Parts: sequence; structure tokens; C-alpha cells
Amino acid sequence: MHEYEVRRGQYDNVKVDSLKRSMKDIFGSVEEKDGKLFVSHGGLKELWAWPGEKGKSLCVDTKMDPTVDNETAQKTIKAYNTFLETVTGYNAKERGKRAQKAAKEGKP
Repeated sequence: MHEYEVRRGQYDNVKVDSLKRSMKDIFGSVEEKDGKLFVSHGGLKELWAWPGEKGKSLCVDTKMDPTVDNETAQKTIKAYNTFLETVTGYNAKERGKRAQKAAKEGKP
């Protein structure tokens, strides 16, 4: 499980309805189970997403399919990054910098 920080002003994107809409737009069909949203797309066997504590973060749990071809893997990664950027407001480079900063500070 990974928890992504959400940019200030983007907190509405983490609400279940908005999250569900974003997932449907990017991945297709979405199911809701136990308060978490589930989707299976391309190289993602499972992608679970739900609002983090206080609605200021996005929690995501994924299971990848290592047997997919390279083209499918690239499309899956692009869709996943598009989803994260849409919801959190941070692109891949910014998320990476924030993760490195948190690791240096000893945060989980």
C-alpha cells in the first residue's frame, strides 16, 4: 500500500465520487467493495484506491501482472501515472521528489 499526498486545493478529487469518476474515465469500469474502489486494467491485476486519513491523501494498493507484453506495460504505467496526477495534482517527478524527501526525514 502506498499513500500519496494530495496538493492543496485538490482535496475534492479524493472524495469517493470524484475518485470513482476519475478511475472510470481513465481505466473503464470500476467496482466499489468495502469502501474501496477496485479496477483491473492492462498490466494491473488489481488496483484498489481509497481516500486517506482526513481526506488529504490517496491510498493505493496494486498487484501487477508480470506476464504482459512491453506495449501493454507501457500503456498501463501511463494510465496509472495519469490517474495519480489527476487525483493528487502532482506529476511523477514531483511525487518522486516528495517520496525522497519523506524518506530522508524518516517518514513511512
